[in-house]
Amino acid sequence: MVYYDAHCHLQDERLRPFIDETLAGYEELSVKRAVVNGTCEADWSLVTDLANQSQLIKPSFGLHPWFVKDRSDNWKEALVSHLANEEAAIGEIGLDRWIEGYDIDAQKEIFLWQLRLAAEGNRPVSIHCLKAWGLLYDLFKKESLPQRGFLLHSYGGPAEMVKPLAKLGACFSFSGYFALDRKEKAREVFLQVPTDRFLVETDAPDMLGPNQCMYKEIHDAEENQISHPLNIVRIYSFAAEMFGLSEERFATVVAENFHRFFD
Repeated sequence: MVYYDAHCHLQDERLRPFIDETLAGYEELSVKRAVVNGTCEADWSLVTDLANQSQLIKPSFGLHPWFVKDRSDNWKEALVSHLANEEAAIGEIGLDRWIEGYDIDAQKEIFLWQLRLAAEGNRPVSIHCLKAWGLLYDLFKKESLPQRGFLLHSYGGPAEMVKPLAKLGACFSFSGYFALDRKEKAREVFLQVPTDRFLVETDAPDMLGPNQCMYKEIHDAEENQISHPLNIVRIYSFAAEMFGLSEERFATVVAENFHRFFD
């Protein structure tokens, strides 16, 4: 079996002590590709460094809605320079009405600029959305989208939007967080995702799931438990059982989906 992590943040300082064991674990456990998503100007170079360190890393660069207020005057030029790597995806980008003091107009402007950049280059794009699903869908209907589609990472939207979003080209990634007992309704939503649009992610070091989705327990410098990137293998097992598929069949489907979208 081989594994693919559709969305993680290995550049996060909380994972710095675990990078060597993570890259070695990728080799040992047959994790063939991990998409590492930059979120702001300060971490884009760290993503590039990781991609240069290992061919298993697929770099992705974007300005996340949480960091819209911190952007420089030259953020667009900086982003484009990182996208000189033809392998690079765009993301994490998106819309977020959950955070305090959000400026949805600024978020929308920055999101659309990046989405259009992805469409122009037909690049994979990874999208974050919290409490803005109606707005996101309306924007999708008005915009040109990448021919390959787009990824809604850790999809937390309503069930009734799965089919309309899939029709527009959406892929949906499942993280270990949705394996928590209290997330039963979210799992029911994922069961409605077309099998050819389903991907798996860790979102490490975030979106920590229950024990059965943990490869190894780790903590940050403040002793908060965080998600290990190698949790991907356990999340696959959980998701395969959720869909009623053998782990081998499930891994084959996800591999096909990953290559179709990211490659």
